[in-house]
Amino acid sequence: MGKVRITETVFRDAHQSLLATRMRTRDMLPIAEKLDEVGFFSMEVWGGATFDSCIRYLNEDPWERLRALKLAMPNTPLQMLLRGQNLVGYRHYADDLVVKFVERAAKNGVDIFRIFDAVNDIRNMTVAIKAAKDMDAHVQGCVCYTTSPVHSIGQFTKMAVELADLGCDSLCIKDMAGLILPHDAYDLVASMKEETDIPIDLHSHCTSGMAPMSFLFGCEAGVDILDTAISPLGWGTSHPPTESMVAALEGTPYETGLDLKLLTEIKRYFEKLMEVYAPLFNPISARVDTNVLVYQVPGGMLSNLVSQLVEQKALDKYEEVLAEIPRVREDLGYPPLVTPTSQIVGSQAVLNVLTGERYKAVPKEVKDYVKGLYGRSPGEINPKIKAEILEDEESIDVRPADLLAPEYEKMKAEAEGKGIVRTDEDVLTYALYPQVAEKFLKGEAKEEVLKKAASADLQTGVIGGKPAAFNVEVDGEAYLVKVAAAGISVEAAEPKAPKDGVTVPMQGVIIRYLVKKGDKVSKGDAVAVLEAMKMENNVSANKDGVIAEIYAEVGATVSPGDILMSID
Repeated sequence: MGKVRITETVFRDAHQSLLATRMRTRDMLPIAEKLDEVGFFSMEVWGGATFDSCIRYLNEDPWERLRALKLAMPNTPLQMLLRGQNLVGYRHYADDLVVKFVERAAKNGVDIFRIFDAVNDIRNMTVAIKAAKDMDAHVQGCVCYTTSPVHSIGQFTKMAVELADLGCDSLCIKDMAGLILPHDAYDLVASMKEETDIPIDLHSHCTSGMAPMSFLFGCEAGVDILDTAISPLGWGTSHPPTESMVAALEGTPYETGLDLKLLTEIKRYFEKLMEVYAPLFNPISARVDTNVLVYQVPGGMLSNLVSQLVEQKALDKYEEVLAEIPRVREDLGYPPLVTPTSQIVGSQAVLNVLTGERYKAVPKEVKDYVKGLYGRSPGEINPKIKAEILEDEESIDVRPADLLAPEYEKMKAEAEGKGIVRTDEDVLTYALYPQVAEKFLKGEAKEEVLKKAASADLQTGVIGGKPAAFNVEVDGEAYLVKVAAAGISVEAAEPKAPKDGVTVPMQGVIIRYLVKKGDKVSKGDAVAVLEAMKMENNVSANKDGVIAEIYAEVGATVSPGDILMSID
């Protein structure tokens, strides 16, 4: 085997970056055996957004995916991306849940756990690291690379030493936005090699176009592993192409020893597959964009940001949102932009732009971050913004999970009470994503259709197989009118509140109401919680009064301007 090893990302980060994490397991399995023959250091196949995407969009069990891939690729270590105390979710989970998740992931097929924390707070990584070591798994500790007035090579190296001291088997420089300059890649790898004696993996994205050069400089400094993606899912916000890097390093002291002929055969499979996923592929995610050096949006976040803006019918605000992201990041103390902080910063930037007023709408996750519930921010949070967001609440400085009571048994009892779980894995799925998982585990989820809605759909009054809905106003009274072609059932028109009802600011799903009919409320009170862009957003009362009527059910998908309730 060659001097430099390769981690192939096509089954995880590559499609997360270019296809909003929508690749189906059935499209992975036919080529898995060939990938297993290559001799990769590892195949990254799980974790990150794949878990969420499986149950939210694909109607797939992520645990079944893991087991199927393990069976299909017995010779190659399978790797997952684990967000430390956040696991594969968007909040911190209790220690007992972290330990149980890591244990079951290892039992189901994960050989290498790449563990990171979004704000590089090692306190949020220790429980997951110990749990993976207890399962005799390989632990790859991550340093999230970013640039800001509060980050430096010395600081990153110090973190790498601490991770090595915790027993990590290898280290990863995780450059999720493709920011690392070639000479900085050299200096950082050299610095870490000097201070530690475990293998170092360099992970970067091609968003800025610099990653292949940075990889070569990393090789010259002694890097051991590079993350690449087979070329049909390489470049852009994804990674340097596997075949290109293998070819470029041939005949050098860093050659990989991998078979280009076999890689070309694999490439042809994914070229055909990309035709299937063409509706999800947005050219914005594929182009080189040196503006990433300013706004620092990582690959997966960029394609999801585009999807979110399309969902909100606000793609025309794309440049405006990109300009807002670095301002929000500075306000929040320069967190590295990686899940979940990328969603936290990105969603807040979207809300700032869509509402036309900065921090008018603040998701629960942003408030939790400012409070310290995601760990220590790298720099100081803007005191004015902090006071505005927290109002009368105090921030914390302890390890966030120290404040969490054990939750696995509680979630297990809750799920068993609903009759929706059969295995420990089902319980973990429910514990991580209660709202989404309940529908999935009940068998009520539907696989998202890849085909774009055709204009003919509008002519027949059907969109995505559902009746088209229109708001119609008659004599000052608003009505929701559903129109469908003959033979398609349609509910009766539903009377809605007058124009001054409580409306939603963005598209999302109503996950709970905080009030009921007859409750007294004051203007500004939170009355409902809307899940949008994977964040929980409060919907506020627009005036003082009493809740007269509630028009949308929990679980309903709502669009900007839809009326949830009326207040008398």
